[in-house]
Amino acid sequence: MPHDAGRDVNTALRVCRSAFLMIGAFSFFINLLALTVPLYMLQVYDRVLSSRSEATLIALTILAGAMLLVMGMLEVVRSRMLVRIGNRLDRDLNARVFTTVFERSVQGFRGERVEALRDLDLIRQFLAGSGPFTLFDAPWVPFYLGVVFLFHPLLGLVAATGAVVLLVLGLLNEVLTRRALHQSNREAFAAYAFADASLRNAEVVKAMAMLPGIQRRWIERHAGALALQARASDRSGALLACSKAVRMFLQVAMLGAGAMLALQQIITPGVMIAASILMGRGLAPLEQGVASWRQFVGARSAYGRLQKLLTENAGPTARLRLPRPQGFLSVENIVAMPPGASRPVLKGITFGLVAGETLGVIGPSAAGKSTLARLLVGIWPPYAGAVRLEGAELLHWNGDDLGRHIGYLPQDVDLFAGTVAENISRFYADPDPAAIVDAAQLAGAHELILGLPDGYETQIGENGSFLSGGQRQRLALARALYGSPCLVVLDEPNSNLDAAGDQALTEAILKLKRKQTTVIVMAHRPSAITAVDRLLLLREGKVAAFGPKDEILPRVTRHVAAATESHIAVVGSRG
Repeated sequence: MPHDAGRDVNTALRVCRSAFLMIGAFSFFINLLALTVPLYMLQVYDRVLSSRSEATLIALTILAGAMLLVMGMLEVVRSRMLVRIGNRLDRDLNARVFTTVFERSVQGFRGERVEALRDLDLIRQFLAGSGPFTLFDAPWVPFYLGVVFLFHPLLGLVAATGAVVLLVLGLLNEVLTRRALHQSNREAFAAYAFADASLRNAEVVKAMAMLPGIQRRWIERHAGALALQARASDRSGALLACSKAVRMFLQVAMLGAGAMLALQQIITPGVMIAASILMGRGLAPLEQGVASWRQFVGARSAYGRLQKLLTENAGPTARLRLPRPQGFLSVENIVAMPPGASRPVLKGITFGLVAGETLGVIGPSAAGKSTLARLLVGIWPPYAGAVRLEGAELLHWNGDDLGRHIGYLPQDVDLFAGTVAENISRFYADPDPAAIVDAAQLAGAHELILGLPDGYETQIGENGSFLSGGQRQRLALARALYGSPCLVVLDEPNSNLDAAGDQALTEAILKLKRKQTTVIVMAHRPSAITAVDRLLLLREGKVAAFGPKDEILPRVTRHVAAATESHIAVVGSRG
């Protein structure tokens, strides 16, 4: 399903604009109700204690308690709304981010596999935390300081000086930790990517005693990230300690200045206490900002990375659904430049197949067979030229529709954690049980599956870890044949098969021919092309020969024999 090309972080946040406005309104009333305690203290010291009126004290206490109860309820509602905004943002963007990361991974940008998903989680967690409260409460700092100024200019000067000092500490926190935190995050991501690659190749690492070296490299990278993070944390911790000390000193200064004014009978003791409480409330957002600065910086960086990723990768647009193709394939002078490559791998490849034809693609290693397979199924777009299915370029097909008409067995077989049936049915939301069994039977895997502990409901583990290489390849072949695709591309389909598997593959290709399915087989082993009609010989990215198998295969055999004799003669002369 093509995602909304305009859906980025800004758009998702604008959808929540009314909720943010509501939170702003709640913050307005919360900060007004926060005046309850200083006003209560002012009335108690200046009115209740002087009049000794218990009735007044009871009335003021009940009124203050009711107002604080309302403030607490508003705080709960505000917090719950922020949590739901974070969840709404995640729901709106999760599929979009996942699809974008997937498409970028297909294009070769594998370093971004999970970073963007973590960034989305980081933004959601920030919205659900205490950080946004600071942003909503910070505009009220001048209001509280203004009220303190109304009590007396000296008290207002003390509070304003404290606000400036805390603001400077917050800016220093940004300046001193931003670069270190950025470098730490980058190093940590690289270290975890290295660890992930090492774990994916655990068998190789174990078999060849590579663990000490791999472990040493991981420790070095991880230690580098920790050192940068420690440097940023040390600086942030020192500034946080300074802000706490400043805050406590300000309370002392405020009480001292208030006491001096009270001794001179310029203000009352109630004003002194109220001013101290108001200053504490007014400076709280600044101090909290210093304390939560790392979370804010992390969320801001995640927002920037995510916004850049989504705006630079608009994604596929919705296209008109085309009729089901029959399997007519044409390749028109394509040039292939894999992602990250500086030179083309395929150069001017042209051929065509009618529905039901079978083609074997052969050639030496690095001739471009796997690259051609990726172009034929639409994984990579051609650098030049066109691949057409039923006359329409693959780029003009709706991606999900095209995938249902194509079967693909890659050279490196990957299965997914789940049941056999789920893997064969490609995890479609609407799997057809009969089609699952048909695909397994067509691939010659039905009996194999019935021999598994739970048959088609057997859990195969991550990447099919509970299966042998041959079993994985047979199931991947069944997955490629699910849904009666009109075009099937098999890249080294018998690399892990035994003789029985080879025979099953040949029978599957013959059955596909009878069903008028177009089949293309990239092959090294001759048994893979037993049932094909035509051959395409690739050499150095170009078509060296193309035609009926009975005509091309003898020429290839003679060429290989001549090359072998020439090589033997050269080696003999050197001897």
